[in-house]
Amino acid sequence: MEETIIKHISAEEFLKIDKSGITLLDIREEYEVQIKPIYSALNIPFSELTKRLSEVDKNKPVYVICSTGDLSEEITEILTDMGYDAYNIDGGYTAYKEQTEAIPHRELDIRGVCCPGPVVRTAEALKDMAYGQRLDIDSDEAAFSSDIAVWCERTGNRLVSLENDGRDIKAVIEKQPPKKISDIRPNGKTFVLFSGDLDKTIAAFIMANAAASMGREVTMFFTFWGLNVLRRPEKVRIGKNIVEKMFGFMMPRGTKKLGLSRMNMCGMGGKMIRSVMKSKGVSSLDELIASAKAQGVRIVACQMSMDIMGIHREELIDGVELGGAATFIGCGEQSDMSLFI
Repeated sequence: MEETIIKHISAEEFLKIDKSGITLLDIREEYEVQIKPIYSALNIPFSELTKRLSEVDKNKPVYVICSTGDLSEEITEILTDMGYDAYNIDGGYTAYKEQTEAIPHRELDIRGVCCPGPVVRTAEALKDMAYGQRLDIDSDEAAFSSDIAVWCERTGNRLVSLENDGRDIKAVIEKQPPKKISDIRPNGKTFVLFSGDLDKTIAAFIMANAAASMGREVTMFFTFWGLNVLRRPEKVRIGKNIVEKMFGFMMPRGTKKLGLSRMNMCGMGGKMIRSVMKSKGVSSLDELIASAKAQGVRIVACQMSMDIMGIHREELIDGVELGGAATFIGCGEQSDMSLFI
């Protein structure tokens, strides 16, 4: 009978691998895990493993960890004989803890950055960090305490600490493998922009950026007056009939021409809002749109509305798709939230 070849991996190497498609099997007893948890692990105590082996997905690589690496080696051998792609984490939790503590923290100063910038910048900072590595964040935005707690809970990252003295907010986040929420239920977000009002459009893009930073699939569907948000600011020379020319003349062209839904004051309201946003460090609408594109937010213009209002594809900003009602319905069916604005 051939001897079973046991695959080994060091704690240092384990921290570097992509953990989104694996199972980390922690066979320590519950009392050990409560004192020294590994937040991304599936905990099945050694004493219960034979009864609960069905909980371990045979289609994924399994990395086994115990306190010192000795008991997990035996379990790795058994799993290998049963057809699992199993690996023993040498040194167990002791080595794992030493390696996670040795990883240097990173710092992120986002003081002066307004919503949705803090969570967007946090997501960007975590992208190339190792699992188990910690990010120290400084913010002075009042909403950040709530936002970062919810963001961590929904993305699967661990909020190690959160301090708020009324002025400065300090958070420490430990990067963890992403939650597989999409395997349980739809979690996309869909926004319908019917309005072309500046304030409503800003609110929509703030929420879209925040959702995208949490790893959600976001679709923004622009129809009727909302199409004006996507028009190029410069005049595009293109053949139009008289009705199309009239519509084009009367409608605002691009983000700088959008008015407020209240207190527009012949355009002065929009200029005042832009000025206040700039002075408060809030991203402009153009910056919010650019950030949404960079995060992969899908921006769709309603073809039917374009035809009615005489807007041609050449008049739209870059990165816009054309779609219809079926596109919106299809995206909505994959979403757990749809907003009509």
